[in-house]
Amino acid sequence: MAFTAKDVQSLRERTGCGMMDCKKTLTEANGDIEKAIELLREKGLAAAAKKASRIAAEGVVLAYVDEAKKVGVVLEVNAETDFVAKNDKFIAFVENCAKTVAEQNPADVEALLACKASGMDTTVEEELREKILTIGENMKIRRFTRFEGELVTYVHGGGRIGVMVEFDTDAATGAKPEFKEMAKDVAMQIAAIMPSYLDEQAVPADVVAKEKEIMMVQIQNDEKTKNKPAQVIEKMIEGKIKKYYKENCLVEQAFIKNGDISVGQFVADTAKALGGSIAIKSFVRFEKGEGLEKREDNFADEVASMMK
Repeated sequence: MAFTAKDVQSLRERTGCGMMDCKKTLTEANGDIEKAIELLREKGLAAAAKKASRIAAEGVVLAYVDEAKKVGVVLEVNAETDFVAKNDKFIAFVENCAKTVAEQNPADVEALLACKASGMDTTVEEELREKILTIGENMKIRRFTRFEGELVTYVHGGGRIGVMVEFDTDAATGAKPEFKEMAKDVAMQIAAIMPSYLDEQAVPADVVAKEKEIMMVQIQNDEKTKNKPAQVIEKMIEGKIKKYYKENCLVEQAFIKNGDISVGQFVADTAKALGGSIAIKSFVRFEKGEGLEKREDNFADEVASMMK
């Protein structure tokens, strides 16, 4: 009995299983969708699909660094409960995913799922499905970022927040303990203060324009400022934009361990002391469940207290 692409799609919608699994099983069932569903259930694949309908917003953010190859990865994998997020098998799976990303450099999560898991003959997707079945919770690889070069990672709160920072410096400077200490302080700053951008140049023009628009409305709605001359209002907006940069751009932010200097100045001072050149090239910050559920913990105070 022949089957069409629509039959494969129908089976995917009814079971939630992958396209190749559905196609293979339809072939075994001679195109009979009901028989294919039965076969998928027998294989345990449909059970995994059923669990996949449940919300996975807990989990862990993990950082992995291959020091020899100078490759780093920050990756988030979600599960349904915090209990499973502490499961040794779950953590081992997440670590393997991060290692696979470092080794094979997949373009995105879909590409990662198709990769052979590091040191295994099975794919990451097959390993994920096996963990869903054996542990009994839905799990999802949500996102990852991979950097190459002189970098540092920092994980806060047992996997609640993960940060990776890439620096532009030479290998000799990057190997010094003073650099490592400075780099960790920058990573902790990112974890605590949550900058949106690296520097002023990284802020999109449309974002700046929108901020100026909001500021203008605020000024016009204030009885004390709405009638001021245009030149004065322009200066006021310039001042507000500078404040926006100091709050949202990493290198402009006040350094959390010394509010008298900026993060950019802290890095420059370290470079001068080491006799080298150091610049922050890029960074990434993942927070577990970000966008999936609201968090009310005061991470800024918690990280700041650790840096005193």
